[in-house]
Amino acid sequence: MKPELSEKSSKNFVDHSYFNYLIKCPIGQKFRVKCVNAGHHAKRRLACLGIIPGVDIIKKKAAPFRGPVEITVKGSSLVIGRGLASKIIVTPF
Repeated sequence: MKPELSEKSSKNFVDHSYFNYLIKCPIGQKFRVKCVNAGHHAKRRLACLGIIPGVDIIKKKAAPFRGPVEITVKGSSLVIGRGLASKIIVTPF
């Protein structure tokens, strides 16, 4: 039998299924960047490209066999490597 959550504990509950990594998201949909789970240099590189928390992005294409991912940020098309895309946590828009 599962224990019931009290109002106080359910208020602070975070549903992690709502967040997803960019590489696992379907192509053609719009997402909002929640955070970037990376080191200082990767965060700085993504920030220079305009990928910061709160910005809206669209996943356009994903190359097969661990290739790069094409996204649209603020009207500009960018291609980033799968390693960087795997560090971007997004929410559905």
